[in-house]
Amino acid sequence: MRVCLASTSPARLMLLRQAGIEPEARAPQVDEEAVIAEVEAAEGRRLPAAEHVLLLARRKAADVAQRLWADDPDFEGFVVGGDSMFELGDEILGKPYTPEAATARWRAMRGCTGVLHSGHSVFRLSPGAAPTEASAVAEASVTFADDVDDDEIAAYVASGEPLLVAGAFTVDSLGGAFIRNVQGDPSTVVGMSLSTVRRLVRELGGSWTDLWNRS
Repeated sequence: MRVCLASTSPARLMLLRQAGIEPEARAPQVDEEAVIAEVEAAEGRRLPAAEHVLLLARRKAADVAQRLWADDPDFEGFVVGGDSMFELGDEILGKPYTPEAATARWRAMRGCTGVLHSGHSVFRLSPGAAPTEASAVAEASVTFADDVDDDEIAAYVASGEPLLVAGAFTVDSLGGAFIRNVQGDPSTVVGMSLSTVRRLVRELGGSWTDLWNRS
């Protein structure tokens, strides 16, 4: 049983590998900002964080599943897509991209608790059958230490790590020392809830242990 990760995220790839799965990987061809803008304009509202990440996870997984189904009709297995956003108060925080934005983000987050929303979409592909999908959102709360000082923030931002991750932090690398508490599936904060993916695979008739292909 094969697995294709519809993501270029090193964190999601690492999680699957740690769970005993060596996936194939394809980059989804989805303009995320355009997708959100189109849906919000059509519905006349701002999407809440949970809907935001689920929409993007489903679009990304669907894009890869469609192309994989066309390119490799003998593929038997699952396509896994995901998306994450961090919510602090009423603000949805994606990747900061710039040192200035990451610094401001960390000064606002220290001593506070936010929620990491992670959208998941899993497609099952089988030769000669139409793809089927299951999707869900997982959430975990994250509390940051209140004594993180400006020098620590500057050093962390200078490392480059927080610039390209949702919420401007990691829990499994340099940022972990600045996080006091996580409530929920810890892998959700890393980038993908493994327990949620397992449940979706089972909903589609698969067995999680059948996906283990790493010694």
